[in-house]
Amino acid sequence: MNADTQPRPGANATPSTKRVMIVTGGSRGIGAATVMLAARHGYAVCFSYSSSEARANDVVAAAKAAGGRAIAVRADMATDEGVAALFETCDRELGTLDVLVNNAGTTGPVRRVADVDRATLRQVLDLNVIGYFLSAREAIARMSTAKGGRGGAIVNVSSRSAQLGNAGEWVHYAASKGATDTLTIGLAREVANEGIRVNAVRPGLIDTEIHAAAGLHDRIERLAATVPMGRAGTSDEVAESIVWLASPQASYVTGAIVDVSGGR
Repeated sequence: MNADTQPRPGANATPSTKRVMIVTGGSRGIGAATVMLAARHGYAVCFSYSSSEARANDVVAAAKAAGGRAIAVRADMATDEGVAALFETCDRELGTLDVLVNNAGTTGPVRRVADVDRATLRQVLDLNVIGYFLSAREAIARMSTAKGGRGGAIVNVSSRSAQLGNAGEWVHYAASKGATDTLTIGLAREVANEGIRVNAVRPGLIDTEIHAAAGLHDRIERLAATVPMGRAGTSDEVAESIVWLASPQASYVTGAIVDVSGGR
């Protein structure tokens, strides 16, 4: 049996009547909002989380209350083992994958470049860059028409910091999101003739707990005045763009990076 005729991963899973989506990092913030919105749009969603089982269970319950289905998998998306666990669970429990949302990420601690250490760089780049590549690789194996798949969509969550730089705070994070933009453009061209669309959203100042988690408790209030729309965005507003890019309504959109930033 040659590579073109081998069954794709998940081919023997119980067929699902719903479109199937994987969201990496789906227990909070933009990821959780995406899981819940996708569930309302009729997706069956498999999402990863890193630590809080209680929060993951809350998202599963909210998706069910919205009339959809979601399952949570504890997995480290910076590792081959974690990525494999997520995708194999999706294959087994939900069936053929239609959409990957690459969202799991970390800013790392606030550091100037002059003070950044190797451990911080490894933490940020392993999850934000290598993790996205590993998940995209697994999605392509399942979606590519060249490998017997039926096509699909990948949506990467980038950041406006890729262009703004985040000087004095997170240049290391901004650099990882610059890599996300490059991955999006290059991969979109690489798999366009295999039935896979690849796009990204680039959120700006979004009111999530990521700022406080890094110790920047006043960051939303401090930067809101720099946004032309005069406010921070919400996770739900970013999720709307993600789900649209994943949908058939965006069937001729690939290689696009959509700023969701209030003009900033």
